Amino acid sequence: TTTDGRTDDGAAARDQDRCDDDARGGGGREGVVTPRTARANRVKARSAAAAAGRGRPKGGQSTTTGKTRRANAASSSDDGRSSEDDGSSASEDDDEVVEKSTKKKGFSDENAKWLKPSAKTRAEENSGSDDDDDDDDDDEGSSSDDDDGDDDDEFAALDGAGDDDEEDEDEDEEEGSDDDSGSSDDDSESSSEEEAMLPIERKALKEDARRAKAQEDARAEQLETNIQEGDVYQLPDSDDEDDDGVPDLSAIQMRIQEIVRVLKDFKNRRESGKSRADYIGRLVSDLATYYGYNSFLIQYFLDTFSVEETMELLEANEQQRPVTIRTNTLKVRRRELAESLINRGVNLDPVGKWSKVGLLVYDSRVPIGATPEYMAGHYILQSASSFLPCMALAPQEGERVLDMAAAPGGKTTYLAALMRNTGMIFANEYQKKRLSSLVANLQRLGCTNSTVCNYDGRALPKVIGHVDRVLLDAPCSGTGVIAKDSSVKVSKSAEDIAKCAHLQKELLVAAIDCCDANSKTGGYVVYSTCSIAVEENEAVVDYILRKRDVKIVSSGLEFGRKGFTSYRGKNFHPSVEMARRFYPHVHNMDGFFVCKFKKLSNRTVPTSNDAFDEARAAMASGYFDAGNDDDTRIDDVNAATATEQQEKKKRKRVPGYVKAAKAEVEAELATKKSSTPAGKSKKAKTPKKK
Repeated sequence: TTTDGRTDDGAAARDQDRCDDDARGGGGREGVVTPRTARANRVKARSAAAAAGRGRPKGGQSTTTGKTRRANAASSSDDGRSSEDDGSSASEDDDEVVEKSTKKKGFSDENAKWLKPSAKTRAEENSGSDDDDDDDDDDEGSSSDDDDGDDDDEFAALDGAGDDDEEDEDEDEEEGSDDDSGSSDDDSESSSEEEAMLPIERKALKEDARRAKAQEDARAEQLETNIQEGDVYQLPDSDDEDDDGVPDLSAIQMRIQEIVRVLKDFKNRRESGKSRADYIGRLVSDLATYYGYNSFLIQYFLDTFSVEETMELLEANEQQRPVTIRTNTLKVRRRELAESLINRGVNLDPVGKWSKVGLLVYDSRVPIGATPEYMAGHYILQSASSFLPCMALAPQEGERVLDMAAAPGGKTTYLAALMRNTGMIFANEYQKKRLSSLVANLQRLGCTNSTVCNYDGRALPKVIGHVDRVLLDAPCSGTGVIAKDSSVKVSKSAEDIAKCAHLQKELLVAAIDCCDANSKTGGYVVYSTCSIAVEENEAVVDYILRKRDVKIVSSGLEFGRKGFTSYRGKNFHPSVEMARRFYPHVHNMDGFFVCKFKKLSNRTVPTSNDAFDEARAAMASGYFDAGNDDDTRIDDVNAATATEQQEKKKRKRVPGYVKAAKAEVEAELATKKSSTPAGKSKKAKTPKKK
């Protein structure tokens, strides 16, 4: 046999001739043949037969049969010691072949009873040599060579894998025949991956497939049963379930689907005696259990959105938002950054047509936050929703801009890039522990026009004075970023939202007071939150419209849903619809709210009083007077009237103690007049003559 595993036909022929000469008796002296030499001769005979089978054309002469090989082996054994010089070297080579062929197949440890090699491994072992096969096996091997020829020689070596196939058949008989999963099992067994598996692993896969199929069949059967019952779903009672046990999530999921189906056509599918509130209450309980929320947030989502949209929102909150990066245009262009990151094995695309600096990262071979480009400040990790407030503010070069809640610096650095490092940016952050990240990002991205300060945002009007533009990304409840912070599911309540709304109103009043209405290029304020609660968004905007002389203008964002003009019986200013809302299940980004204001004057006097608030609440149209052709705002007219009334009250105001003294004097005079006689009074009144 040559070094590459092929048999030398010439050597095989010479060995065959020598064996034939020995069989005819011309072998010289008779010698004692050891079992070792006999085995070596048998290996020679088999290799010669295999070589002859591979060398003949299709339909040619037949190879040496098993009887001939045994005769040749016997004749050669009679004269095994005839040529010691030639036999010694050949026997050494043959010993190596015999040792390889006599290796124990399979596993040699104590687990060999149940651990069996794969069919491919045993086929490779059996194709090399079969030193212990009996005569019948030799005959079958030669006949298979005759049938297959040299075209199927590779598959002829897999004859030894028959035992494994028989074992697989026995296992199939023990498991039973499943009509539904039979085709999938046959396909899986034919794959190359499962051929290398152990029988116990294949059993586990089949069992998993069988259980999954049974579960799907049971679910389909239950749905079919419900349909056959006239589409009426029997709402189970809460008392029937055991609250102490572990909830069955699959059963809860099916019940949620049924309740949602009933609510779509409640009139025809509801159970008699059950109200819509009963179904909604059970749906709130099941959704809170299945997704891990508290009942307040689930009820709030159902009050804000429809049932179908609430389900989409909850599912979207269970999935992470895609990783996005923002190109630092102060140092590099987006095309250059994309090329360098692609060369490092990062798979990315533009975030969308609405942004010229954003990149969406699908996967990366290297940590996206530790590349040389990141260290050099070519980009920053920033969510796509954080681009929107900066795009809405649109600062111009040379302006004075205030960022009231700047940490960790994503929006501040974007503003600096839009201003091309000109003008002045006041980056304020109230929490001192977050200042380090803000300063680090400003330095890494090369923002030289920024000044970091640490003040309470409500005190900034007295510290900074007037600026051209203000950005307020107010602290909020975080109901729009549940995918990032899952603790919001159970930690937020109505009191938390009310506290956040109160703080946001105070900060927004301070932001508008910091803005200069007389700025030639500015006078704009952008208010944003990462919350989808109406109390933190539209309610705050409506409040500031009544407290300051501002109006809502278009934010310039081409997408996003309009703001709410009414919510649960509350009517907001009609211009609130110019604000923009963003949702995880619609725009595949964090929940966000963006609203842009234009300051009309620098006066801080409220533009409405209590009487006007009551009148406005009773008016269905809202703020505007239908009789004014010039679209004059009632707020402005009412503000002037309120100012005049306050001035009149200040001029006519009399202290209380003065009123009391006057009342006493008038009372004394009245008593004196009543006690004095009429005549005396006339005498007293006549003047004396001089």
